[in-house]
Amino acid sequence: MRNTFLLLALLPMLTNCVHQVDTTIDLSGSWKFQIDALDQGITNGWFRSGLNDSIVLPGSMTTNGKGYEVSVDTRWTGGIVDSSWYKNEKYARFREPGNVKIPFWLQPEKYYAGAAWYQKTVHIPTEWENMHIDLFLERCHWETRVWVDDHEIGSHNSLATPHIYNLTNHLVPGSHTITILVDNRIRELDPGINSHSIADHTQSNWNGIIGKIALEAKPKIYLSDVKINTDVPTKTLLITGDIINENKSRSKGVIELMVETGSPGSAGQKIKTEEDVEITESKTAFSIRLTLPENSKLWDEFDPNLYTAILNLKTDAGTDKKEIRFGLRAFEINGTQFSINGRPTFLRGTLECAIFPKTGYPPTDPKEWKRIFEVVKPHGLNHVRFHSWCPPEAAFTAADELGLYLQVECSSWANQSTTLGDGLPIDQYIYDESERIVRTYGNHPSFCMLAYGNEPGGKNYHRFLSEFINYWKARDARIIYTGGSGWPILAENQFHVDPAPRIQAWGEELKSLINSQPPQTNFDWSGYISNYQIPVVSHEIGQWCVYPNFREIEKYDGVLKAKNFEIFLETLQEQGMGALADSFLLASGKLQALCYKADIEAALRTPGFAGFQLLDLHDFPGQGTALVGVLDAFWEEKGYITPEEYKRFCNATVPLLRMDKRVFYHDELFTARVEVAHFGPEELPDVVTEWNIKDQDNKTIFSGMLDSKTIPLGNGIVLGEITQKLSDIIKPTKLTVSVKIREFENSWDFWVYPTNKPLGDEVFVTKSMDDAAVKILREGGKVLWSIPESSKSENLNDGIGFSSIFWNTAWTGGQKPHSLGILCNSAHPALKEFPTEYHSNWQWWDAMTFSNAIILSDFPDGIEPIVRVIDDWFTNRPQALLIEVKVGNGKLLISGIDFFNDIENRPAGKQLLFSLKLYMESAAFQPEVGMEISELKALL
Repeated sequence: MRNTFLLLALLPMLTNCVHQVDTTIDLSGSWKFQIDALDQGITNGWFRSGLNDSIVLPGSMTTNGKGYEVSVDTRWTGGIVDSSWYKNEKYARFREPGNVKIPFWLQPEKYYAGAAWYQKTVHIPTEWENMHIDLFLERCHWETRVWVDDHEIGSHNSLATPHIYNLTNHLVPGSHTITILVDNRIRELDPGINSHSIADHTQSNWNGIIGKIALEAKPKIYLSDVKINTDVPTKTLLITGDIINENKSRSKGVIELMVETGSPGSAGQKIKTEEDVEITESKTAFSIRLTLPENSKLWDEFDPNLYTAILNLKTDAGTDKKEIRFGLRAFEINGTQFSINGRPTFLRGTLECAIFPKTGYPPTDPKEWKRIFEVVKPHGLNHVRFHSWCPPEAAFTAADELGLYLQVECSSWANQSTTLGDGLPIDQYIYDESERIVRTYGNHPSFCMLAYGNEPGGKNYHRFLSEFINYWKARDARIIYTGGSGWPILAENQFHVDPAPRIQAWGEELKSLINSQPPQTNFDWSGYISNYQIPVVSHEIGQWCVYPNFREIEKYDGVLKAKNFEIFLETLQEQGMGALADSFLLASGKLQALCYKADIEAALRTPGFAGFQLLDLHDFPGQGTALVGVLDAFWEEKGYITPEEYKRFCNATVPLLRMDKRVFYHDELFTARVEVAHFGPEELPDVVTEWNIKDQDNKTIFSGMLDSKTIPLGNGIVLGEITQKLSDIIKPTKLTVSVKIREFENSWDFWVYPTNKPLGDEVFVTKSMDDAAVKILREGGKVLWSIPESSKSENLNDGIGFSSIFWNTAWTGGQKPHSLGILCNSAHPALKEFPTEYHSNWQWWDAMTFSNAIILSDFPDGIEPIVRVIDDWFTNRPQALLIEVKVGNGKLLISGIDFFNDIENRPAGKQLLFSLKLYMESAAFQPEVGMEISELKALL
């Protein structure tokens, strides 16, 4: 009797165990495989027969070593603006079999674009009979077609979301063969040849399947398209969706909803409700409303609080369960700025352009995305834009947990190879892809913004995008919408992403703000954004280049190799400058960081501005090689600026200073207006702002405090003025003014020069190697040859400017500037009266602006420039601003800097000239390399 009672007691538990059906079959691992370069597979029925090779999934053909060797005949996916690699003699050795090295982008070990077949035998358990069965392929590249045994199921072509095939009617219990055809070519549908969703410019045009690959079973009555809307003021959820009924008969059920308000595994509150439902024969809509406790926490960049909604649909077909992580947040428009939960915020963003050198495809693991985002946030950023692509689920999951605002795009850059709004297949695809993206990722609180894609082209894209925006504004209010990143400006946009508010625009060359106006910190975009009543986000600001880090080459141990870097290193070594590679990197990096600081601060200074999107925090390896990051392609530091230093000028709270200029005479008054951009979690009460001015030895020489103020949220907030006499500065000095607001501190360099007494006439300064200059040299005298800025010579580079290279010269058609700043020995006696570091700083704006670089390729060996100019890595020419040579018994200093043009109104230029002349009058002026007058005239 006792055993009978025990058996009866255990029966419910045993029954429960029997019905615990494993609802997932993992399909990762070995698959049969075959390349179909001749497109014979469908005609010859490859889905009916075994394939002749094998491959491991998740993965790509490249990660499995499949495909063809790269050659001059490789047909790439991506535009090549500079095609000189195919014909220029200097690249001839890089076109030879066995030594093929391309400069356009990172080079895959193997390449293939076309059809490829993947096949696996699966066993369906008897427990799955009468269940709905899906084939789940998390991320495919690109179009897939599926067969079960000899039955074709259909095709999918999403670049952004999982390819999910309903195999219910074809997978009865027993063994079956699943065959998948993957084709990564652009065919009838062209998203744009440079779209980062498909191009070789960044992730590579790979062929394969990554992420979760599985068969999934569930009841034939199940939940679909579940959507969570949150109302922040009332802490209310509205959960809607559909119930799909494949049993073709009416049914009844109940939806149980439980919301866990703590983190997974914690002892948070559990709020429950349930709803009875009448289920029709095919699809039934449902909605459930639930109010959370008043003390429920909101989600934002400072406190990314997340909750879990668990829905159980119980019917006579079984129980279908969904778990959805969500956050209580309202990302909205507030005039010309954004707000998060009713509080103003400012987008400080970077791009992510599908750059993954190890694999050639994006990670599907939240751990790797957390690693990336945990680099982004310490640089003071709160926003990431995915340029012409949409990341996998893992990126949203990581951004949810860390508090980042994401802008995603519908896999398209419809320009050059295609157009938008002209009736091509891409038009419908944008609607289909956006539907898939919002349906798949829309519940993530980090998913805040959606655009069709990047910089559209075509005759009718304005009309198309206006209709597209209106469609989505009416359909889903969780997200805000704009037509395209870059353009167009449309009345329907909820925000604009506009390239105008930045200090260097495409095509401006040396006429840009940073290159044409003397250094100052007063400019902002107030005048421009006053034309608009909605938020304006500056499009792809920065694009400032740095010299390649050749030590980075060894990091490329995955499927993509830095053959472009190998080309640049070889040409540098051929010019005899291999030993300078690290110095070029660090010096150009300091200039790059300075340019980014100027760009970012201009945005932060603009009252009512909405934010910026950097191009980029890390390098962009494609489009001719755009080394625009202070981080490399692996999101790792390069050695010239730390996240802590970057965060001083890029943060939720940044002290700002408006100065009319950066170069002063010692009899002038230093004046500056102190402001702050503050978009923290709350206002800052009773703040006393501190300031100090330190000299180049880091010694404080002036300091003070401003009146106490409460700092509200916003920018353009004036805190006071700094006014300081400089008369005590009696020698040329670099000074640094710092402003500190609690723990937030920022600083700016400026220079003070004395009014120098005239020097003697020991040094003859000339514009040309005329008879007077020749006579002085032959008599053993000293000549400073200041070559006029208007001079022309094959050995002069007129493409230099103060700023770093914009994007890169290969992709921009050779746009100026062609230089990456200076490299000098700051202790050289010629610069004793012109305080400098080894790299460009703002006092060099004058010299770089009124000059040509002297190209030293044809000069005698042994000339060691006093000041080098770092050349574009595509040309790698030895260049200088200042060199010295012997001419017979005479001594000559040749300057690419024009010391005649308007010199009286150029205080930095005058000071540099004074320092050079003082050096030339000293015993230290002893040039070692000799040249003849005839050589000099021939070269210059």
